[in-house]
Amino acid sequence: MVLGGAKVADKLPMVETLLTVADHLLIGGAMATTFVAATGHPVGTSLLEGDEAAARSYLAKAKASGVDLRLPTDFVVASQRSRAGEVTVVASDQIPSDQMALDIGPETASAFSATLAQARTIFWNGPMGVSEIPAFAAGTLAVAKAIADCPGFTVVGGGDTAAAIRALGFTECDFGHVSTGGGASLEFLEGKPLPGLAALEADPVTAGPAAV
Repeated sequence: MVLGGAKVADKLPMVETLLTVADHLLIGGAMATTFVAATGHPVGTSLLEGDEAAARSYLAKAKASGVDLRLPTDFVVASQRSRAGEVTVVASDQIPSDQMALDIGPETASAFSATLAQARTIFWNGPMGVSEIPAFAAGTLAVAKAIADCPGFTVVGGGDTAAAIRALGFTECDFGHVSTGGGASLEFLEGKPLPGLAALEADPVTAGPAAV
């Protein structure tokens, strides 16, 4: 499972269930800085959302259950989220106070890619950084390429993720399935009922094509 992007407050509660499903949970995007902050390291002016106490508890649960919950070891940082300004790479525990993490670093991208190459099933929700800006797109590009090259079944979920892969030159044919329903796909993995599927399961005859 690869989690990134923003909307951390919405995605973070799902991590507990995902820990019972995934062998590896690779964290990037704004969710990564929330976890890094939860470990007590400075994150500068990076976007922070969600419950840091919950993030700490998930790290402990992952360790206890043997799940590989992986945080970035380095970040691409800058003083502002724009095309202008100096961009540097720093260790994940060394983000300067006046800088923000805007992409996973090259070391992290390489490590994530190596893990994804061995996977048999991959669910990906959320870019690894601000991928619409070229200076902060390398992490998302590396992860997208690793997932596209993976021989296993791959699912890309979420409007931002789908837009990112298209902007980076990939097509839907490069993945097993691409859905704009990011939150819905995560809820499906959680085991929550989805209204459309529930309607079909309740009355498959009247809900079928013949009834349209």
